[in-house]
Amino acid sequence: MPLVTEPTIYNADEANVIDQFLKTGYIIFPVEDLNSLAKIRSNLYENAVKALELDSPPPESDFFDNAQKFILPEYLNEIRLGLIDKLNKNPDNAALFYSLAKNHLGWIVGNEMAIQRSYNLGIQLPKDSSSILPLHSDVWSGNSPYEVVLWTSFVDCHKTKSMYLLPLKENQKIISNFQKYSSMTAEEIFSEVEDKVVWLEVPYGHVVIFWHGLLHGNRINEEEKSRWTVNLRFKGLLTPYHAKELGEYFMPLTIRPITRIGYQYKKPKI
Repeated sequence: MPLVTEPTIYNADEANVIDQFLKTGYIIFPVEDLNSLAKIRSNLYENAVKALELDSPPPESDFFDNAQKFILPEYLNEIRLGLIDKLNKNPDNAALFYSLAKNHLGWIVGNEMAIQRSYNLGIQLPKDSSSILPLHSDVWSGNSPYEVVLWTSFVDCHKTKSMYLLPLKENQKIISNFQKYSSMTAEEIFSEVEDKVVWLEVPYGHVVIFWHGLLHGNRINEEEKSRWTVNLRFKGLLTPYHAKELGEYFMPLTIRPITRIGYQYKKPKI
């Protein structure tokens, strides 16, 4: 696929984002609306403090990094699922998350989009093996290849406190030679590509958009602090769906007037 080397119909910022995404399959950038990120994190903090019944909670700025002081691993999934329920029930969240990357999503995905209905909250405590997500590609498990993930972090992510992915060029090598890997376990494939994966460095205030066809995952968090992230899928509203369809898994986010009119049009009877 040729790269967009000249702005032509794109402005310089858009062309640069398109070029980078076509080269690597992902991009890390500062959020476009820091106030929205602060609102999301504050709501998450308030709900977490209530769920944990903390009488003297630490400041929001300290809580997320030090969650291992308040959450026992055996209760982690229960807490996580409760917080996901709160995220899903907040009607403001779709607009808030969209505002974090509105321009970048438009440049990469398009201006008519569907958004995943359910938010996926990840909490990875230090040394906790229960939160490992083995190497995988979402396209192999029912998702359409016409989707990206917006990966939002509420702490500074680096090294094993982050996630890894296999950049697009290396990923294509796996796909084109998949017969070699098809009988391997996820751990065996990881061993094959470990020296080629990229560990994402994502400071708080930045987000990641990546094509979820890339092989990705995480390992045991060997750092001293906890990781809190939300991943949320976006796709072109009119692009092909796979097993996870519009209505059940996705809902419309941005629909232009002519699409609304077109959906309602009925051919006249003769």
